[in-house]
Amino acid sequence: MPRSHNDSWDLKTSVGATATLVAAARAVASRQPDPVIRDPFAEVLVRAVGLNLFTRIVDGEIDFSDLEVEWMPDYFGVRTRTLDDCARDACRAGIRQVVILASGLDCRAYRLDWPPAATRYEIDQPQVIDWKRRVLTGLGWAPAEGHHCVGIDLRQDWPTALRQSGFDDTQPTVWIVEGLLIGYLPPEAHDRILDAITHLSAPGSRLGADYIDTPKTDALGENLRRRHAVWNQLDPEIDLRNVTFAGQHTEAAEYLAERGWTTRSAEIADVFAAIGRPAPIADGLVEVASFTRMLSGVRI
Repeated sequence: MPRSHNDSWDLKTSVGATATLVAAARAVASRQPDPVIRDPFAEVLVRAVGLNLFTRIVDGEIDFSDLEVEWMPDYFGVRTRTLDDCARDACRAGIRQVVILASGLDCRAYRLDWPPAATRYEIDQPQVIDWKRRVLTGLGWAPAEGHHCVGIDLRQDWPTALRQSGFDDTQPTVWIVEGLLIGYLPPEAHDRILDAITHLSAPGSRLGADYIDTPKTDALGENLRRRHAVWNQLDPEIDLRNVTFAGQHTEAAEYLAERGWTTRSAEIADVFAAIGRPAPIADGLVEVASFTRMLSGVRI
């Protein structure tokens, strides 16, 4: 079913299933020799969601190569590591307020070694954020002091919900926006997210994100639709053909630069090189790297 402007999902359907896919990739990346990330929560959460295809991957019954995307653990491991480093660097610079938008099954609010005074806010759909908190709390990993779980759709008035949870827009913030600005929002909602971040960011705030540059409108959607037959044959419950919104999305780095940010856009090969990993050579990763960029920014 095509996306609509007021749709919702759980972690087995639509955009939620992509969060489970990425968590499975993080779980596999965490097992690699000399891993770029260590995410002990990813495998646990994938099993708890219970999508057969991704559970079989974390069980080792099948591999990402069976999905014809053997590059995914490397790519999502490096993407996660890059944004982890963004958050760590901001904290080392003295920032003590962290906002993680569309956190999905990412657990950096739980797993990173945060300074004692750092306040973390993770935001996602209420059913997603509540489910993750409930599962992890049940396993003994309740949110620590300073960790706030804010359940609200980012197409709604999330800035008010964030403030009501204790967020202080007079203090610098580091924003982590992973896997959101890549087509999962309607174009107008995409711009509203960037406007809200800007409005809420005191001078010195930082931002780390991945995004799709505008000449490749709905490139992610096209990529996922091509893979549907193989994935759906392995698990008929998987259908990621309609998780993105078509339409011209603004180029995030330029948009923010016009609104008081100093921004840097990096190609994926350079992101790999920055953490000492080989540049991507797999055909699928080269394709994704052709339309995906990593963005860093500082609010002037």
